[in-house]
Amino acid sequence: MRLLDRVLQTFEADLVVHGAGRVPEIDHLNLETAGVKREKRGVTVNEFLQSVSNPSVYAAGDAAAKGPKLTPVAAMEGEVAAANLLEGKHRTPNLTAVASIAYTLPPVASVGLLEAAAKEKGLKFRVNHQDTSEWYSSRRLGAKYSAFKVLVEDETERILGAHLIGPHAEEQINLFTLAIRSGIRGSEIDNTLFAYPTAASDLGYMV
Repeated sequence: MRLLDRVLQTFEADLVVHGAGRVPEIDHLNLETAGVKREKRGVTVNEFLQSVSNPSVYAAGDAAAKGPKLTPVAAMEGEVAAANLLEGKHRTPNLTAVASIAYTLPPVASVGLLEAAAKEKGLKFRVNHQDTSEWYSSRRLGAKYSAFKVLVEDETERILGAHLIGPHAEEQINLFTLAIRSGIRGSEIDNTLFAYPTAASDLGYMV
């Protein structure tokens, strides 16, 4: 039985509330008066986070209509926008690999390319995928559901994407993010002597 089949369950409820996502609080700024073009997601900006219609205006984080709406991205974009505003346009946000996490039980985490996207780019890669519910790291915590899918490029051994579900996925994904952004090869991860038993010690078996 596939892991997904075991996870899916049906629940009856009187009300379901979907609270994901953020809405930029910029409606009261009268942006149209200043000639600032905006979209539903926020201010329309160029690669320097500068307004495409008013060069005196910069927007970052939830106020900008580009990039993932995540806290660390907003902090980084704020620094980029401030630097460009004070010193002239010279910095762009580095969104090479941005981890995304759903803090569910168990947590779900993802970074980098999905398998379909990697195929569309014409990349040649191997897919490492396994149900890890029987691994010691899951059994010692009584975790019923855990699994991973990691994409590794054939020629370079670069990590293209990592997608995890299970205990400590929210921490393991940070290590995969570091690997993607820094060009750390799968073989280097495999040869690393991680402390045991830790969540990081599982990474060598995933690549």
